[in-house]
Amino acid sequence: MRHSTNVFFLETGAEILKAFRALDFIIPTLGMPAAFYSLFAIMLPGGSNNAAYLLATYGVFGVMAPAIFGFGISVANERDRGWLDLKRASPSSAVTYIGAKICSTLLFASMSLIIIYAIAGFAAGVRLPTATWSLMLFVHILATFPFILVGLSIGFLCSNNAAVAISNVFFLALAALGGLWIPITIFPDAMKMFAMLLPSFHLSEIALYVLGAPGERNIMMNIMAIVIITLALLGFTRFAWSRQRN
Repeated sequence: MRHSTNVFFLETGAEILKAFRALDFIIPTLGMPAAFYSLFAIMLPGGSNNAAYLLATYGVFGVMAPAIFGFGISVANERDRGWLDLKRASPSSAVTYIGAKICSTLLFASMSLIIIYAIAGFAAGVRLPTATWSLMLFVHILATFPFILVGLSIGFLCSNNAAVAISNVFFLALAALGGLWIPITIFPDAMKMFAMLLPSFHLSEIALYVLGAPGERNIMMNIMAIVIITLALLGFTRFAWSRQRN
């Protein structure tokens, strides 16, 4: 047990160190959500409550990048190089390998959120009760997990070159079609129906509910939908894992 714990911590430390050395991962992962939020919440504000509204949606946007790119591209790259084959031959378990990546992803997701929250509080003038800040942070951190499953599936099924392109497609599509950049109320009916299938939409609705943003929301439907979507993604990830092993 103690040996397994030590291996897990060493694996996690190696994942974090590897990520910090990859500036091409850190800069867009931490910089793009913060830059987009600054642009639309401060430089091009659409209303007095726009900065707070966008904080809820861009918080989801901020955790998507570490999850999708951190897993999709990283796992595909390591699989192409034979690293996963070496891992299977070593005493380290798959749980340790994936758990270490999850810890690294949560660290960078938290860093992305801290930057966005700091911009919101100090530059955009967002004022919220401490309990609301805390609950929204909890929702945004939990929002990382469905996107981790998306990234894992991409990494298990795609080559390194394909994973880069497909990760970008999923990242941008989930953000744009899930209503993270603009509300889906202005979407055509067909796009509104499609948004209901996306985890990004339901997670942003939950965050907006925590914020107390105007609009009618069926929070129980959003929670049930995200649970069902996450379970479906978990099943698909297991399929992708079994397929890449064969």
